[in-house]
Amino acid sequence: MSRTAYLFPGQASQFVGMGKNLYESHSLAKDLFEEANEILGFRISDVMFSGTEDQLKQTNITQPSVFIHSIVSARIAQLPKEACGVAGHSLGEFSALVAAGVLSFQDGLRLVQIRSEAMQSACEINPGTMAAVVGLTDEQIENVCSAIKHEIVIPANYNCPGQLVISGSIQGINFAEQKLLEAGAKKVIILQVGGAFHSPLMEPARLDLEKAILDTHFSKPNFPVYQNFDALAHSDPNDIKNNLVAQLTSPVKWTQIMLNMISDGAQDFVEVGGNGMVLSGFLKRIDRNIKVVAI
Repeated sequence: MSRTAYLFPGQASQFVGMGKNLYESHSLAKDLFEEANEILGFRISDVMFSGTEDQLKQTNITQPSVFIHSIVSARIAQLPKEACGVAGHSLGEFSALVAAGVLSFQDGLRLVQIRSEAMQSACEINPGTMAAVVGLTDEQIENVCSAIKHEIVIPANYNCPGQLVISGSIQGINFAEQKLLEAGAKKVIILQVGGAFHSPLMEPARLDLEKAILDTHFSKPNFPVYQNFDALAHSDPNDIKNNLVAQLTSPVKWTQIMLNMISDGAQDFVEVGGNGMVLSGFLKRIDRNIKVVAI
């Protein structure tokens, strides 16, 4: 039985020129990029290969770019048919579902496009932001957030011990920053993001995405998919759909996913796509004895 788990990154793993070398050296990559351009209705490959950092940061560009790069990387690497599990961080969950055989590349990309556009729209309807909190325990941060009643502020990304990202209204995050520093946080870093991802402010996007997900065929996975919503392994397509919908307005339980994968027998981890640093870095802070490589 395989003891290898595959991890797929989300936003913040993009980089200028991503995929260009793959496109130029592999016919399979070229075919996938051209198919993606056709599905999306514009040449996203041009933005990925020669766009600026600012262009790549736009939600409706970032999400499909990272997804395409992850799947192209996975196909070229010819990931084994067996794995003890897969997981993806936020957006990366869609890449993980394609790798596990739940979604086709085409359906996965269409859903990612709908998700990114819906999130962009939700950001305009409900302006918000996010902040990384360093130096407090998860429980301390949760307590500060729950004590703020007049604004929306919630824990959004449980990335690794010592780093939790909060999400909410702009005023709420500014108020939380003050309270967290008073509680002993080493620093609170306001992130350069388009809105309050993984918070109730994403509700308009969740409604749009829910319809698209429910109308899309999901197959039974070839191996367990550990989902952001509850950090547990799932194999029932309907459960996977429901958890994927709920993910948009709920925290990403990444630390809990990694601990559950390790507890379930995963020994070797492979980060697929993106810049190869984000999830590997988190994992080393969760368990420094675990072997992790990036492709």
